[in-house]
Amino acid sequence: MADLEAAPVSYEDLADIEDEFEEVDTEISSRLPHNLNVRKQYELSASLYAKRSAAASKIPNFWSLVFEQAPVEIDQYIQPHDSRIFAESLVSFEVRRPELDTKGSGNPRSISVEFEFKPNDDFEDTVLEKTFWYRRSRDGWSGLVSEPVKIRWKKGKDLTEGLTDGAIALWEARRKTGDMAAKGLPEYTALKKKVESWNGMNTSFFTWFGWVSGRRWVSAEECEKANAEYAELKQKRKTGGKLDIPDDDAEDDAEADIHDDDVEVHQAGEELAISFADDLWPNAIKLFTQAQEDDEISEADFEDLDGEDMEDDEDGDGEPVDIRALVQDKGAKGRSRDSTGSTGPPSKKVKK
Repeated sequence: MADLEAAPVSYEDLADIEDEFEEVDTEISSRLPHNLNVRKQYELSASLYAKRSAAASKIPNFWSLVFEQAPVEIDQYIQPHDSRIFAESLVSFEVRRPELDTKGSGNPRSISVEFEFKPNDDFEDTVLEKTFWYRRSRDGWSGLVSEPVKIRWKKGKDLTEGLTDGAIALWEARRKTGDMAAKGLPEYTALKKKVESWNGMNTSFFTWFGWVSGRRWVSAEECEKANAEYAELKQKRKTGGKLDIPDDDAEDDAEADIHDDDVEVHQAGEELAISFADDLWPNAIKLFTQAQEDDEISEADFEDLDGEDMEDDEDGDGEPVDIRALVQDKGAKGRSRDSTGSTGPPSKKVKK
């Protein structure tokens, strides 16, 4: 949670961190293969992300303001009631590469996304974390898969209208049967009915936590076998060896078991995970700064800054601009006031 007594953070501090990120990007050769590029960037940027997180913790509403400016690939799935939760309760946000953290040489395309919230009126959880594993199936497909994450909604507060709970119930039922594609289950029928009742509409961003796969679940064991087969196939191609071509019937059987879209509670699970990792997380400072620029500062505000802090800073002796104070002052603009005159969280903006 933000420490209001901590030393102020200046725009210059954030700009310095952003410059260091750009230096890392420049250092990494664009000629590196994608996997090596991501791996090296993750290694070199780790200390910078820790430094940025420390600075962000001193700025109230830092992450809620970042989410206000989220790229359209993310923002289109954040409903006004989701935005209220982010504005009121979001404390921190983090993206990690779990296979690099635990294995070092693991697949850098696996992603873990963590949200931390302060106690709130909507759910019991203070941390919601979802991990996406990059896996290859034995029929040649590769992509992200994930397990559904339980959200402990308070009574009457479930913004997903039971969709995430339905995804959990089906997941557990399939695990019991040992068939992660099983459809002859009451949990499958119940979830399919719920999904169809929404006719493809997104009830809440939080349905994302129930996402499993845009195709079908692929286990770690299947992935390991598929990777071994793929490596063998690549070697045979290099040496001109004989390739085993599957018969048409086998391909048809595999294809018939591919899609599970009719019970997928969020259609853009993989795309959102990638957008968090590739866009919002690395560009958080830029998005935060954009949030400041989008809220108009009056000429008087500029004159005050020019006449006091900025004039002192020209000599290098002045105190840094207290961003926390600016955020709090700025945040009051455009917010509704109750009968006591207090202000609520920033309302969700309509993106153009």
